[in-house]
Amino acid sequence: MAKAKRKPARGRVRIRGAPKLKARVWVEFAGGEPALTDAGADLLEQIIACGSLSEAARRLRFSYRRAWMLVDAMNRRWPAPIVITAVGGEHGGGTRLTELGELVLRTYRDTQLQVEHLLGEAERAFARAARDATRSR
Repeated sequence: MAKAKRKPARGRVRIRGAPKLKARVWVEFAGGEPALTDAGADLLEQIIACGSLSEAARRLRFSYRRAWMLVDAMNRRWPAPIVITAVGGEHGGGTRLTELGELVLRTYRDTQLQVEHLLGEAERAFARAARDATRSR
């Protein structure tokens, strides 16, 4: 005798695991174009670490063109440049962040940490609500 298939409860989904809240942070000015994103912040950190745009791009597995375009876009969207590049010479070129660039990166990463903390707190509240809802069924 074949077993009858059960129909799922109408309009209700079975929840497994704790809820996860996700957010993405970026900076934009009035034009609506992003002035700083996660990829840009990662690139800025690598520029600080190695002092070279090409090496920073390699470490992030970005093409040099993508890294250059990202730096160029960030420099155009901020009121002053955040990255300065020097053409190769006797000792080679180099890339570094300006004071503004260092401030922007530090503030961006601090904001991300604050958002992650806020999401963690909210996740706990959602988890409690979900747990309480399943107990009251």
